[in-house]
Amino acid sequence: MTPIRNQISDGASTRAARVKKIVAYLKKAYPKPESELAHQTPFQFVVAVILSAQCTDKAVNKLTATLFKKYKTSKDFAKANQAIFTKEISSIPFFRNKAKAIIGAAKMVGEKFGGKVPKTESELVTLPGVGYKTAHVVLGELHSVWEGIATDTHVKRFAKKFDLTDQSDLTKISKDLEALIPKKDWKYVNNGFVLYGRYVCTARPHDCTSHPLTKLWPPATLRWPRVKSDLARGNPMAK
Repeated sequence: MTPIRNQISDGASTRAARVKKIVAYLKKAYPKPESELAHQTPFQFVVAVILSAQCTDKAVNKLTATLFKKYKTSKDFAKANQAIFTKEISSIPFFRNKAKAIIGAAKMVGEKFGGKVPKTESELVTLPGVGYKTAHVVLGELHSVWEGIATDTHVKRFAKKFDLTDQSDLTKISKDLEALIPKKDWKYVNNGFVLYGRYVCTARPHDCTSHPLTKLWPPATLRWPRVKSDLARGNPMAK
């Protein structure tokens, strides 16, 4: 099994037919879109999503089990001493950038949004550390608003593995998926691919011929895109 190399992509109609079957499986297997990132307050979830860039949810939850006892609201994070906070999250990749982004986002939420996490993409992406992907994860989890498909490492990997896009940029992949998938089904894509990638088909090349989605499209058996390193090279925050 080798990573994909210069393979001919299918047309839009073929991709649409394929993704229809894929989404039908994700809807059945993961019917309730819900993040595994632990949180008790809305802003804690924003923080957890920012911390999760290029990091596992397990590592984030281990850190926030202690961190969130000290910091609960956006006001708490806004008042944090940056040097101390940076040290507190130093077990997470890119912790310096993330510490700066989190404190900056907390201050902006307090100053511009009355201490409440915004409910629109246009407002969320004005926050430091929040891009298209983070905004739509937050909107879905906190507000049950599904106005876009969030593309993270898992979504990018499966979009490439099942030949659903020719793009590498995360937002462009999101737009390709949104064009292929009916809006009513957008909410199942990110969470479904994340859980499928975490518990069924992991990133390391292996024999996946018996996996449910590979059975729907057998050529995926030989497609192992290297996406995590690409994300890290392009944008360490992988928003």
